[in-house]
Amino acid sequence: MGTNTMAKWQNWSGSVTAYPTTVLRPRGVDELARIVAQAAGVRAVGAGHSFMPLCATSGTLISLAELEGELEISPARDAVWAPAGWSLARLTEALWQHGLSLANQGDVNPQSLAGATATGTHGTGETLGSLSSQVLAVRLVLADGAIVETSPDNEPELFEAARLSLGLLGVAVAIRIRVVPAFHLEERIERRRLDEVLEGWDELAAASRHAEFWVLPYADEVLLKRLHPAEPEGEYRHQNDVNEGAFRAACEISRRLPSVVPRLQGLMMKTTGKPTRRVGPAWRIFPQSRTVRFEEMEYEVPRANGVAALRALIALVRKRRFPMAFPFEFRTVAGDDIWMSPFNAGPAIAISVHQYAPMAWQAMFAEVEAVLREVGGRPHWGKRHTLGPQDVHRLFPRVGDFLGVRARVDPLGKFTNEPLRKLFGIDDRWK
Repeated sequence: MGTNTMAKWQNWSGSVTAYPTTVLRPRGVDELARIVAQAAGVRAVGAGHSFMPLCATSGTLISLAELEGELEISPARDAVWAPAGWSLARLTEALWQHGLSLANQGDVNPQSLAGATATGTHGTGETLGSLSSQVLAVRLVLADGAIVETSPDNEPELFEAARLSLGLLGVAVAIRIRVVPAFHLEERIERRRLDEVLEGWDELAAASRHAEFWVLPYADEVLLKRLHPAEPEGEYRHQNDVNEGAFRAACEISRRLPSVVPRLQGLMMKTTGKPTRRVGPAWRIFPQSRTVRFEEMEYEVPRANGVAALRALIALVRKRRFPMAFPFEFRTVAGDDIWMSPFNAGPAIAISVHQYAPMAWQAMFAEVEAVLREVGGRPHWGKRHTLGPQDVHRLFPRVGDFLGVRARVDPLGKFTNEPLRKLFGIDDRWK
């Protein structure tokens, strides 16, 4: 087992820092169970890709990156048990070697499977839900070290809470998730007029398995990206969907000279290259390399309000002359029935707001959040938001059921931290 004592921990963007007393990397499930049973306070960490302080703790921080495990493929080849600590990159490559794929992914893949499902991570697609909606069962280490396998047929209430848990129920060691036969995707990226895309968004989304776009707030054009299943076309050579070097340079100019951001973004869109096309394995096409560090807020807005919300955000940024270096991202996601899912109210438009990590973001995000909440938005749990207990109880009708299950399996609050206690209004005996 790997161990660090009094280690400093930071998330991916560098905006969340914690000083756990111990960072442990158990290799076996029994070893993990002993650690959990003996610890006073525990948080599990994956890639640290959340922008909220979900993993921050002054107690024991557990990484599952070294936990032993392997894929267990169902006889029907429609589901697998996968180690919860595996990154999505590792999982999808292993699935491909067995002729299988996830039905959908987001645009990055360093997150652990446990972290991605615990926060409702998603891709895009009118008929495709989040990764949490694909979860069929979970093996959890509970607060007393007991290992339980929960599913719709075994501890069903615990299963409903565990599908999207924010790590508040225990430490997931394996997750059973739906899979599909391996497939290839064709990716097309092209520049389009913003008004044209927004006016025809319903038709574009309906005609595409996956459709999304990015729009710089001071530009009048978007980069529209669409993915469709396709036949393989020979050897695949990876190519990122954006030029990271050029984009990093633009972000640095924005940081040093905020006043030039509007003109710079207009120039960036004018110099964007010709339409691009590529075909490759789905697990290679879905994710991209995102090396330019950023801070992010994302709200899931009711489908009917999505276009108006984006227009309002662009108007806000232009009116306030915010030096927003990154584009807005606009995606369609299917609804689900998960207790703590931001999609359980029905189909939604996911609007992601980013800022270059070295630049100020707090004041800008506060005004953006007010617009998104006004139109009925709910936050992505791993992205920046300022919800409090009253907000959570108003927006998520099943939060009482969720917190009831949490209190039953972790009565002393072993898996909480101060930010999560404040978010949900948890008052446990353990502090």
